[in-house]
Order: sequence, then C-alpha cells, then structure tokens
Amino acid sequence: MSKILIQLDSDPQPSTFDRVVAIDSDVDHVFSYGSVALDQVPTLVHGAIFTRGPKELKQTAMFIGGSDVSAGDAILNCVKDTFLGPLRVSVMMDANGANTTAAAAVLVAGRHLPLPSIRTVVLAGTGPVGQRAARLLAREGANVALASRSEQRAIQAAETINQRLGTNRVRPCSSADDQQMADTLEGVHLLIAAGATGVQLLPASLRASAKDLKVVIDLNAVPPLGIEGIEVTDQGVNRDGIAAYGAIGVGGTKMKIHRAAIASLFETNDHLLDAEEIYEIGKSL
Repeated sequence: MSKILIQLDSDPQPSTFDRVVAIDSDVDHVFSYGSVALDQVPTLVHGAIFTRGPKELKQTAMFIGGSDVSAGDAILNCVKDTFLGPLRVSVMMDANGANTTAAAAVLVAGRHLPLPSIRTVVLAGTGPVGQRAARLLAREGANVALASRSEQRAIQAAETINQRLGTNRVRPCSSADDQQMADTLEGVHLLIAAGATGVQLLPASLRASAKDLKVVIDLNAVPPLGIEGIEVTDQGVNRDGIAAYGAIGVGGTKMKIHRAAIASLFETNDHLLDAEEIYEIGKSL
C-alpha cells in the first residue's frame, strides 16, 4: 500500500521544499493543500482517517508547514482535536522549519559541549526557532538566557517555557544595548542566534569579549548574518578558539533530522512529532 503524506500549509502556495524532502524520505504520494484555514481541517482529517482500515492507517500521515508558526500550531491543535480515538494518523509539525532547525542547532552544540549545566544565550529567543531552541536546551539541563530587544517579550517567553517544563532554567534578558549583552555573555559557553533574516544581532567586538564562549551557532542565512564574523557555510570552523556554525553548516544535520522524522511517521499511526519528539529522533541518528 502506498505511503501518503497530506501536507497542510498555511501559505497560499504549499512549500516545494517540504514536498521534495517528503519524496526523498520515500513517501509515495504527497497531497498538498495551501491556505489551510482551521474550519477546513476537520474535513481534511476525516479524509485521512476514514479511507483506510485501522491496520492500514499507518500508511497515511500528515505534515503541517507554512511560514507562520503560530498558524501551524493552531492547525496542529485542530488536527489533534479532530481525531477519533484510534482513528488517527501520525502528524509532524514543522512550520517554517522551526522544529527541525532548533533540534539541529542543539544537537550540533551537544557535539562540542556537555549540555547539562552549561550556560547558554539564545539571541532572538522570543521567535519560534529561538523559543524551541531554549526549550530543548533547558530540557537537557542547560541554563538558558533568553535574549530579546523587548524585555517584556523575553519575560513572557521565559515564563511560558519554564511553566511548560516545570523548571526555572530559562531566564529573560534584554539585548537592547551592547553593555547589557556584554554582561549577559559573561561566563557563557554556547551562543545561538535565531533572529530574522538579514538582521545582525551581535557585533564581532562583543563576541570577542565573551572569553568563555566555546560554540557559536548563527541560524540566519541572509546577509548581514546574525553574528558578525561567522560565515554561513561554517561547520565547526575554529574562529578565535570558538567552534563556529552558520546556517548551511547546521543545514546538513537539519535535513537528516527532517527526512528521518518523515520516515518515522509511517511506523505507526499515532506519532505526534513536535520539537521534543523531533529532537529525540535527531539524537538517535
């Protein structure tokens, strides 16, 4: 029986990137739907769960994408609410690549550092990738400074993550000026920049002043890059004694995780892959 992946995308044009990765993950058919609104989700889910017998449902799965991560989360919740007990299919949520990117960044960092108890900073930590990276790091036992130009947004995001994990490992901090950032970087071992494309978050002078830094990861691929002096293709390159990674340098790990996660959807009909589950798949590779 053919493996069918149903792609629910909040954007008008469903992502060709996600479709190509699905085919490369040995999916036989990809049914793509764009501009998916919440009131359309139940009909699409019913079409997935009522067309095959219970033992065959693992041959159908759903992928939630699109550039709007909040919309993706809402679609995911609607999908889950529509399932009827055992009548369900496996689902992967990776809108804007947020989950696979965050998982890849944390896994790359873990190749160089013991994540439990290290001190980390996540720049643009209130964004979708930043929040997920902070969440995964805290879950591994790291102490995380979640940085944002808006201190109030940082406070709200840190509280949300701590409540979700039942911990206090994530603390908010402001990146509004260089002195605040210099203070935040004292004693920090890992720095991840997860900002919007084309926005520099950290100048080279501040990076050089952080004497305890061991690993820096910049997830922005569009110049100017998020961390000055890091190249988009850096993959563990030694820059002033720091292991540096750019977006493309992390991309290979991200792609392996993405393909493995898609493949795992067809092992059973009840997988639900969000950030944590996708990260665990990455750890197993």
